[in-house]
Amino acid sequence: MRVVIARCSVDYHGALEAHLPLATRLLMVKADGSVLVHSDGGSYKPLNWMAPPCAMATTEPDEVEAEQGVQQVWQVSHAKRDDTLRVKIHEVLSDTSHDLGIDPGLVKDGVEAQLQALLAEHIGTLGDGYTLLRREYPTAIGPVDILCRDAGGATVAVEIKRRGDIDGVEQLTRYLELLNRDPHLAPVEGVFAAQLIKPQARVLAGDRGIRCVTLDYEALRGLDDAEARLF
Repeated sequence: MRVVIARCSVDYHGALEAHLPLATRLLMVKADGSVLVHSDGGSYKPLNWMAPPCAMATTEPDEVEAEQGVQQVWQVSHAKRDDTLRVKIHEVLSDTSHDLGIDPGLVKDGVEAQLQALLAEHIGTLGDGYTLLRREYPTAIGPVDILCRDAGGATVAVEIKRRGDIDGVEQLTRYLELLNRDPHLAPVEGVFAAQLIKPQARVLAGDRGIRCVTLDYEALRGLDDAEARLF
């Protein structure tokens, strides 16, 4: 991972147009190719970013940019869309790189781990004819919660969350991009499963061809008999 602290301005062009004026910011370039722009606030969320697959090139500023004090330009281009992220760096305050190695992935506990175990046990919750292949299927970027097959024999990757938001959909998207490179698994479909799925996450999942499934924790545990309900 490369971590740069610099005075810079940022312009995003593509599905939307966004501009960050000149300020001191944290720039992160990850091994998967993603580039993130952070401020000293806003919790974990970047101000702007480019998700993989993308490529970054460092170029010299043009004459106008050079007159404005720009020393170098990062041009980040998405491989599948016309989106670009242009970072104009005026001054580099710190520039370090670190090899973080292979991440073992998130070790889940509590409700999410229980949901995963219960859904694996009752894989038919996802649909008739579904069969379990493996829990915690390993990949280079972390384990997929559940890998299974549908009634037609197609491979399905399942990401499980307690509360499903956009970050979870992005995570599943990265898994799907990687899994679909394996000819023994492809084509791989995605299922985003959670107890509660936010509307924005549903929209993003639908746009990416990912099916959303709302999980009933009590029903999976066998504590809620739907047929016995009055309402």
